[in-house]
Amino acid sequence: MSKESSRREDTTGSTHTDQGALTREGVEISRQSRMMAREMVGNKNADDRIRQRCSVAVGDFSMADLLRFSHNPLPAGIGALARESPIITDIRMVQVGIQKKGHHSPLLCALDFGSDIAFSRGITRTSAGFLSLRDKITDAIVVIGNAPSALLSLCAMVEEGVKPALIIGTPVGFVNARESKELLRTLPIPSISTEGTRGGTPVAVAAMNEIIEIFCEESHGH
Repeated sequence: MSKESSRREDTTGSTHTDQGALTREGVEISRQSRMMAREMVGNKNADDRIRQRCSVAVGDFSMADLLRFSHNPLPAGIGALARESPIITDIRMVQVGIQKKGHHSPLLCALDFGSDIAFSRGITRTSAGFLSLRDKITDAIVVIGNAPSALLSLCAMVEEGVKPALIIGTPVGFVNARESKELLRTLPIPSISTEGTRGGTPVAVAAMNEIIEIFCEESHGH
């Protein structure tokens, strides 16, 4: 890891096991994974917890150095969860992967909206879904793990004045993935993204779920 991103100092003193781990074996796997991630990624602050979880999700600690945090995304996400703002995802896999317990935010998937727009304009279903959900996006958490076209559409809406509370944008691939995330980082909106072509659903889900974990801990005074 580069000197700038070295995060090996431990200041939190916790391994932060996944609340989705319900069985003894699941808890132990989560505990061991977190111990390794703390050692390799660092554990100085809450952002490092997100880096840990995303690295474990893809089985690659180099993911930690690809994550980018803009405009204080963690407080923005926690605030949105406290307000029970909706969480809007690009695809079903992201929607299914996000933890349902520990918060009261409704989960919406863009694929359930805007099919008429997709066919009439000849655009992707995810892009059309976000266009259809325009009125619900302000103050929402938007989680895009797969579709660069959806992130580009969302960025265009932000430039027109739509203001999500938080955007987690980690689309993966070689067509518009890098460009969409670079555009996201130019916007004055709290965001978590990945550098380059890497990312994907596991990264987006892991980042969102860790924010939910931290929200639960703060809500219960831990």
